[in-house]
Amino acid sequence: MSKAGSRILQGAQEALALAEGKAPADAFIIHIPEKVDVKSIRKKQGLTQKAFAETYGFSYGRIRDWEQGRSNMDEPSRVLLKVIEKEPEAVRRALADA
Repeated sequence: MSKAGSRILQGAQEALALAEGKAPADAFIIHIPEKVDVKSIRKKQGLTQKAFAETYGFSYGRIRDWEQGRSNMDEPSRVLLKVIEKEPEAVRRALADA
């Protein structure tokens, strides 16, 4: 097998192990960004600050303060906002079941 083919096979095996829950905990690194642009995420969805807050379980005041730079965002909020940015429907479905 070629070197490239070997790497592809190894990557596929690692992905399968991760999907099956067999990969070691340090198999991947999570990156939590220092800053998240809440306003652009919200506007991309066409939501007002109030509608965005209601949709995703934030307070209106928190969204306003983040957008105006008056309040720092904690890590869990940054993680959730990145998930909302990438997969808003998944978050909506998850919260609808709650």
